[in-house]
Amino acid sequence: MASPRPFQPLRGVRIVSLALNLPGPAALMRLQAQGARCLKVEPPGPGTTPAGRPISGDPMGQYDIGAYNTLHEGVRVVTMDLKAERGRVQLGKELARADLLLTSFRPSALAKLGLAWTALHKAYPQLSMVEVVGAPGERAEEPGHDLTYLAEAGLVTGTELPPTLLADMAGALMASEAALACLLQARASGKGQHREVALASAAHWLALPRSWGMTLPSGPVGGAHAGYRVYPCKDGRVAFAALEPHFARALFQVAGLPPPDARAPFAPCARAAIAAWAAGKTRRQLDALAEKHDIPLLTLK
Repeated sequence: MASPRPFQPLRGVRIVSLALNLPGPAALMRLQAQGARCLKVEPPGPGTTPAGRPISGDPMGQYDIGAYNTLHEGVRVVTMDLKAERGRVQLGKELARADLLLTSFRPSALAKLGLAWTALHKAYPQLSMVEVVGAPGERAEEPGHDLTYLAEAGLVTGTELPPTLLADMAGALMASEAALACLLQARASGKGQHREVALASAAHWLALPRSWGMTLPSGPVGGAHAGYRVYPCKDGRVAFAALEPHFARALFQVAGLPPPDARAPFAPCARAAIAAWAAGKTRRQLDALAEKHDIPLLTLK
């Protein structure tokens, strides 16, 4: 029996994207997965490959073609020179039948192209718009990237780079959320809607638990709780997430420690005891204990 087709609430919705690099295409990928018909417009690239294929005008298509191909699967990609009259006419035809425009340009660049919201809404009253910018409001013209937004939000705590592009990916989620909000409101009002999504704001959203103290070294999920830490084990590492009291009790029990009260997991001696116990166990032994005693953990090499 064939599995049922996934529900696609955006089937029939047309989206045009001018957004380059990661956040815009990642948002478009999510919208396309929900059934939207997506068109990605790129500027002319810097030439052709040795095999004669055109090089993408999106920087990601130049520095990471694998990621680019994944992001654009199922998306129709066309090249238009929006600095030329012909390209602007081509884009206008697409916008006239689209429901949403997604961009990632600075406001000044959009204005030069005649795509600032006021002008766009006058020309295409039915069209909604989501602008992905670096920083909100008056700071939208400032240069920046994922790393600078994370640093500003307090999420870069040493000299190591973050393990992934957190602000870009959170911004993509916020942009797809903004697109859904625009489409719903436009459907109710009959008029196109406008939202701005700032990557700096996405980084600050991700940083909220840290601002509350939760993920600081003294916080419950920052290392202070003995059941919520990464420890070395005999042949690798183990990440424990035994935060709730019943999980902590199970962990303390298998580690041979007395049943904990509310503060016991925060005692340095508890962290030392679990570290010593975990160091004598293999990943296989820890996995078996987790299954038997319902302890949330993941073993790592």
